[in-house]
Amino acid sequence: MLPDANAPAELDGVLRSLRGVWDEEAVDELDHALQAGWQALRASCDDEVVLAAALHDVGHSPLVRSTGCHDTDARTWLTPRFGERVGWLAGSHVAAKKWLVATEPGYGEGLSATSIDSLALQGGASGVGPEWTTHRWWGEALALRRFDDAAKTPGAAALTIDDVVAVARRVVDARARGVDPSEERR
Repeated sequence: MLPDANAPAELDGVLRSLRGVWDEEAVDELDHALQAGWQALRASCDDEVVLAAALHDVGHSPLVRSTGCHDTDARTWLTPRFGERVGWLAGSHVAAKKWLVATEPGYGEGLSATSIDSLALQGGASGVGPEWTTHRWWGEALALRRFDDAAKTPGAAALTIDDVVAVARRVVDARARGVDPSEERR
């Protein structure tokens, strides 16, 4: 499936809708998104990972249909617009948190209070099976989770909305040309 050529323009409005949406963190969802994208860019990730990092919480947007599971909502919204990898990576950030809490000593202690509370609502540190951990993008999902964790500081370095939309355009354009964005560097 080719990503939607109109998706970058739609994304601008969806990103703007995250301004003032709070999840009890120190930053709103827009700042969180822009910081997470910057974390991925700083780590020299390809455009699809940068986009997935920036949009992993897009399920909190009032413009995205909600089922009550924001990770699933993100995957559902992103996949037809930007491709399977972007959707899967964004949709895996809750599973990655569960797995890291269950398997990495000390990881849970580094989570924000809000993230710890949401973990309990998400079923705790269990239920992450091989459908996740053996997936070819699992390592990138774990990296994305760490970008998420690092993107909660007021005033921290961040992308702009225009930066994220430009990344989205490159992802859509690369897919339309039949190029795998994971192999094409910025």
